[in-house]
Amino acid sequence: MKLYEYMAKAVLREAGIPVPEGRLCATAEEAEAAAASLGPVAVKAQVLVGGRGKAGGIRLAETPAEARQCARDILGMTLKGYVVDQVYCEQRITPDRELYVAITVDPLLRQPVFIASAQGGVDIEEVPSKAIFRRPFPLPWGLKPYMTRQVACQLGLPPAVLSSFSDIATKLFSVFRARDAELVECNPLAVVDNQLVALDARLNVDDDALARHPELPRTEPETQMEAAVHALGLAFVQLDGDIAVMANGAGITMATLDALTLFGGHPLNFLDAGGGAASGPMSHALDILVSSRPRAILINIFGGITRCDDVARALVEVTHRPGGVPVPVVVRLVGTNEEEGTALLRQAGIEAFTSMREAAEKAALLANT
Repeated sequence: MKLYEYMAKAVLREAGIPVPEGRLCATAEEAEAAAASLGPVAVKAQVLVGGRGKAGGIRLAETPAEARQCARDILGMTLKGYVVDQVYCEQRITPDRELYVAITVDPLLRQPVFIASAQGGVDIEEVPSKAIFRRPFPLPWGLKPYMTRQVACQLGLPPAVLSSFSDIATKLFSVFRARDAELVECNPLAVVDNQLVALDARLNVDDDALARHPELPRTEPETQMEAAVHALGLAFVQLDGDIAVMANGAGITMATLDALTLFGGHPLNFLDAGGGAASGPMSHALDILVSSRPRAILINIFGGITRCDDVARALVEVTHRPGGVPVPVVVRLVGTNEEEGTALLRQAGIEAFTSMREAAEKAALLANT
């Protein structure tokens, strides 16, 4: 379970980690009042995804009037599938330097790992791996001060902030362990006059441990699209790309995403129609994919329990509705009733491939032209 930023910061504040003062606001007027109390603020969309700054979900305001306008611009906008219904108005702090720190679980080592970089902020994904330091440690031992000091030296931090860095890192571990977290992160961890302040925070809690934490608020991490597809009984995860994907089976769906990426495509979603999915739910799922406004749609079916002609009928039904499908559709169809399904698609003017490689390459090409 992911917590919103303001929730994660409340947990960090309780653990003794410095965070800026802020107010949660549901209206532009509340944002204006918050800025009147706090002074210059950052108005930040509260959604359960990263990359808000680059997507326009974080705005800076000098005055209450500017804060009101920023909140008005952000509230109601959609960020990576999430509609913004709250903003967090936070006291603005200008950092001298931005760091990145996090504790998560390394699935290969089966141990927690402390991660840090001297290059934090919105471009953390672009930081080269050699500039990111990882320090695994045994869970029974915990994250010891000498371990954090070693990492601080690798980061080249000045002596004036070593003690503060080590203190914050060990407190992050206390949050990580006490809350059964999968991830606790500060990005950026700002250096301000040799003091460290968590300007942003993420806290993801293990779902299987939630029964031990009645004190934590519950959040619903689904986007509107995810909820709509899940209501059809299908497995769906929204991603950041522009090529909508539907396949039948978790393995083949993952392979489809990999094939698209190989040819320079960017998947918009993971949609596993499963074995034996009826044409009705599949037709509704296709409607939802079309509504996401992709640049192309790739359908990859290896028919076993799922019959190729059922998939073809669902696709033809959607394409024959008023407005049809306004983007290119690429289909790979192999298996049970393959010939019947291919004939139905051909009659509707849709080409069906038999090679997943060819279909993925075609979809990537269409989306990128």
